[in-house]
This record gives sequence, C-alpha cells and structure tokens, in this order.
Amino acid sequence: MSPERYCDNICWYALSGPHAPFAVGTREVRRYAAGFSPIIGFADPQRANLAALAPYCESGEHFYCEGWTGAAPEGWRVEKELTTLQMIWDGAAPDEDDAADLVQLGPQHGAQALELALLTKPGPFGPRTIELGDYFGVFDGERLVAMAGERMAAGPLREISGVCTHPDFVGRGHARRLVARLVRRQIERGEIPLLHVLRDNVTAFGLYERMGFRVRRESLLRVVARN
Repeated sequence: MSPERYCDNICWYALSGPHAPFAVGTREVRRYAAGFSPIIGFADPQRANLAALAPYCESGEHFYCEGWTGAAPEGWRVEKELTTLQMIWDGAAPDEDDAADLVQLGPQHGAQALELALLTKPGPFGPRTIELGDYFGVFDGERLVAMAGERMAAGPLREISGVCTHPDFVGRGHARRLVARLVRRQIERGEIPLLHVLRDNVTAFGLYERMGFRVRRESLLRVVARN
C-alpha cells in the first residue's frame, strides 16, 4: 500500500496494524485501550459504526476521531468539532543534536508526562501514551518542562505527537529541538515523519512549516463521548 493510502486513514491503519496490541474493538471500528490516547479509528469513516464500539467504552469517556461527518448514533454525542491539518515531512534530515539535556523518557516518567500534557493540552494523551513510541523530554532539575514523542504508526509513516512546553519555558527552542531529534531518528530508520496540528494553532503550525513539514490535507476532528 502506498504511503498516501496510509495517510488517508492513519488512525485505522495504526489501530488495526502495528498498534493492534494496544487497541480494542471490531473489524469496523477500534480504539486505543484505556490508558493510552483516547483515539477512535474507522475502517470506513463514511460508514462509521460508532455504536459497535459501545461495549468497549465506559459511560462518560471522551474520544477523538477524524474524518467522520455523520450524525451521532444513540448513546453518543458530539461535544466539539475542530479542523486539523495533517503535515508530512518534506525537508532534509535535521542536523544531529546530541545535547545531554534531551532525555529519553521511560515508564518512570509517565506521571510527569501526563501532568505536563494536562497543563498544556497538546492533544489526546493518556498515562500510557509514552509507551507507543520514543519520547524525549527536557528537565529543569527534576521537573519535566518540555516533551515530544511518537504515537501512531502505519506502513512507513510515524506520527510525532505530544509536543508541548510548560508556559514558563516557552520560547527557548525546546519544541524545535525535540521534534528535530525525532524526525532525524525516523528518517534514519527509513520512516516518513508526519504530525497533526489544529488549524488555529498558528504558532505550532509556523514552527512545523519552517522546520520542513508541509500540509497534506485538512480534515474534521471531532470530540465524542458516551452518554
């Protein structure tokens, strides 16, 4: 399958492919298991059988899903609609940065990563999200103040996600260096870096564009919940 086909429905190809061990659901709709990122993927977003996912969800749980525009079935509600940009790497490999302040995160950093994500809201994030790929962070003493890592994987594509910086440490270049570290590692592995950013997040969009990402497509992102 071509990278373009994977890009068109990366959530599904990740949840039914490389990340199937971290997912639950059916042959039509799947989600990351509890504790990971609250994301839903549909085999066919135009025929999204959200009702089939109900046995795998708790009442009140919130999820993100992309590309689905139909009416919510009984037992579900659409809480928010956003526009997201899918950006794919279109530049040269970034220069190597072996600075010791970029620390690879492990399970022992899960609580700190979740705390930073809840504060800065980089997108769907759970206490076990950092288990889905490589994560790097910057620390101020013992405090995690910036991070970026990998989430979805499908075919040759590897998504960069969870990019965030504590408000007190914005403007120091942490996000750029962390993303560059991930991009370089992915290119060295023969992967194609991509990411998603909300259209109205002009600061992040500008950074990614300057670094070498280009917009591939714009799509609807919904936040849905079980009643």
